[in-house]
Amino acid sequence: MFTCLRIQPDEKVTLITDRVTEPIAASIAAQLKERGCPFNAFILEDLAPRPLAEMPAAVLADMETSAVSIFAVQVQQNELRSRMQMTDVVNRRRMRHAHMVNITPEIMCDGMRADFDAVDRLSQQVLDRIRRAVRIRATTAAGTNIVSDMNPDYKWFKTSGIISPEKWGNLPGGECFTSPGEVNGTFVVDGVVGDWLCARYGLLDSTPLTIEIAQNRIVSCSSSNKQLEHDFWAYTHTDENSDRVGEFAIGTNIGVSRVIGNILQDEKFPGIHIAFGNPYGEHTGAPWRSSTHIDVVGLGFNIWLEYEGGEEQIMQQGRFLISA
Repeated sequence: MFTCLRIQPDEKVTLITDRVTEPIAASIAAQLKERGCPFNAFILEDLAPRPLAEMPAAVLADMETSAVSIFAVQVQQNELRSRMQMTDVVNRRRMRHAHMVNITPEIMCDGMRADFDAVDRLSQQVLDRIRRAVRIRATTAAGTNIVSDMNPDYKWFKTSGIISPEKWGNLPGGECFTSPGEVNGTFVVDGVVGDWLCARYGLLDSTPLTIEIAQNRIVSCSSSNKQLEHDFWAYTHTDENSDRVGEFAIGTNIGVSRVIGNILQDEKFPGIHIAFGNPYGEHTGAPWRSSTHIDVVGLGFNIWLEYEGGEEQIMQQGRFLISA
């Protein structure tokens, strides 16, 4: 945690958790106490009923005097708005913020034990390349075949687990992301889907979700699990931009060897994930917004970057062809 957030002993921290995640938050609090860091801890259920309609005022007020915030909470349906209220404060104050949505003891003992300095070096190698790419192509054996034309006006970011004031990050870290110009093709989700659907449906290797995308919008989706198909379609049609590809990302956490059915870690798994909905425009520069954001993760990617003068393959069957 201290490696990722670079917390100094004199920096105040806001620690936000819930009843389910309280044991993990308690271990983080113990580390803060050991280092002598001033902090305030909040359990959401003590402040407001769940699911949250708004982020509790006491939490937001405390963040106004903190340099660092840590959000270790199990998400519930329709709480994205409250989390966006929190990250609005993070962005405005340029806080170093660890977003640990749906963190579990398994992740604390797995993805959070990655060598984040090595992940950061690989992420930088990927970032240096993808910033020059005009187009990214990707395929998988499961049937994914997508092309993403990149918008040079949109910014790429790496959230490698080393968190800075420039961009808050999920922990465990390990991805490079932007908002794409235009995505077209087929994306087969044989890993996981995000937000509250992740906990409900888990790993999708036996019931993959196939998404057809045209001009950055969902055209159709299908799965043998019809309830998953229905819930995903409903989620991605919440508002006028919920079905729009808002994020295009490459996972770079080489410390993660498998997907586990938890989007917090699984979106860092080496490969591509995309998200429909909010494009994090305050960072990427995308000029639109959505009240929703849901990630989808595929497996076993082949990835090619197309430049003005040629192309480069950076991943083959899920393994990076570049090194840190």
